[in-house]
Amino acid sequence: MPNFFDLNVHAYPETDAPVEELRRVAKRYGYAGIALTNHNESVKERVESNFIITGVEIRANSVLELKRKVTLHWGKVPLLVVHGGDDKLNRAAVEDSRVDILAHPCGENGEGELNHVSVRYAAANGVAIDFNLGALIHNRRGDRARILDKMRETLKLVRKYNAPMILTSNAHSIYDLRAPHEMIALAALFGMSKEEATSALCDIPQGILEKRWKKDREVELL
Repeated sequence: MPNFFDLNVHAYPETDAPVEELRRVAKRYGYAGIALTNHNESVKERVESNFIITGVEIRANSVLELKRKVTLHWGKVPLLVVHGGDDKLNRAAVEDSRVDILAHPCGENGEGELNHVSVRYAAANGVAIDFNLGALIHNRRGDRARILDKMRETLKLVRKYNAPMILTSNAHSIYDLRAPHEMIALAALFGMSKEEATSALCDIPQGILEKRWKKDREVELL
């Protein structure tokens, strides 16, 4: 049976969702692990280490602030995520091999876009591009159509440059979590094949956690 992972889940105190409740529901759905990635601060609550990965999602207003926060958190948490959306922040994130995941590369509601230069850097530095399915779940009509268009375009670039990609729920409660088969079905809406979606929930997240695509040396932000 595949080992499924959701590497972008938000817990208390950022949200009202207790860690233990998220763990219980995710296990019931068939996940092998979930990553708690609260913004700018790791979860302080004691967690079950063989299922919960404690990471951090960095939110920054400038490239300088992003650099500072990456340096602050790198080596202290096993998973380093950057909240993207802005072209300059996207570029700075994927140029730094210390970053594991670029989340929300087109913004939370599809208001931005990811260009081919950034995707090439992501492929070279082993930074995974996140397809946040929570954005599809929570938006309707025109907003959902815009997000789907952005995801289709991003998928084309990721395929072209062979960058790692993952599917996440960006869950802020147990009601935002989705079973792996639901995630795979949602990914088909923007053209991801079943094989690609399965890999984006299994092999690639596991490779991220094992630092499989990272260089052996530290790489500074350009």
